[in-house]
Amino acid sequence: MTELAKRSTVKIGALEVEGFMLPDGSYRMAQNQAASAIREDPVYALRFLRSKDSKPLLGEGFTDYKPESIEIQTDTSKRGQSRINALPLEVVSAYWLYRAHKGNKDALLLTWALLVEALECRFDEAFGITRSTNERNERLTSNLQQLETYLEESMNYEAEARFEVQFYRDWLFQKGYDPDNLPAIDDDN
Repeated sequence: MTELAKRSTVKIGALEVEGFMLPDGSYRMAQNQAASAIREDPVYALRFLRSKDSKPLLGEGFTDYKPESIEIQTDTSKRGQSRINALPLEVVSAYWLYRAHKGNKDALLLTWALLVEALECRFDEAFGITRSTNERNERLTSNLQQLETYLEESMNYEAEARFEVQFYRDWLFQKGYDPDNLPAIDDDN
């Protein structure tokens, strides 16, 4: 009989995902959960895996990578899927980092907060500080909220650009020009 992957709920701050441990002790995350964690459709994770953009982050072996289909333990009292498309944690991390680079705000916030947490863990160890998992999740949730506020307040480039364009359109209109029909510029002068 084949050993099944074990299932457990993994908290990442306020976010909860299902995690899986394979018989060899390695961890996996479902493709659909990797995408939903950053508010994307699962097809985006698959597109990333099949793109040339995954190679620099994951190496040549991940060209046209396909998630492995693994059998998982199911609760006998519940109906549900007994197989998932599983991604190793390094693939999930690369996917989130790539999507953050491409402008996904949720991916940016999550990777940023996880980087802070990873650094804090190392500093805690160096200074002999012990924190519970609940305390780490509370700190991660707080960091995510602070980062989200920071992004909304200081990195809203699109809103600033729209405001600036509207300001100049209004200014031109006040000066008697139609912003959509400006006179030609004579380059000879």
